[in-house]
Amino acid sequence: MYYVSKRIEVAGSHRLNLSYESKCANTHGHNWIITVFCKARKLNADGMVCDFKHIKEKIHSVLDHKHLNDVLPFNPTAENIAKWITEQIPECYKAKVQESEGNIAVYVEDKDEEGEL
Repeated sequence: MYYVSKRIEVAGSHRLNLSYESKCANTHGHNWIITVFCKARKLNADGMVCDFKHIKEKIHSVLDHKHLNDVLPFNPTAENIAKWITEQIPECYKAKVQESEGNIAVYVEDKDEEGEL
């Protein structure tokens, strides 16, 4: 099995729709640090798991310098963003989203070796 990871920095804003009082319900910004983890049993025709450039383009085109509430169809928590990333990149099995120092969410896709749930 081959494994690669790509670290991406994304600047943007969001507000959280929460069931309780929180300052996070107000619009605010982050410089997110996102790490995308990919794997493949075999390398592609170019000798890669996937192209790092394509990972960055896929994430940046949707999230970078955007108000996430306007571009994502869900409450843009770090947890939901991490899951969304695994859905956007076929080779991605894990995504880590860091909002700030000490605040990190990780989503790991629960697939077996053949890609089945």
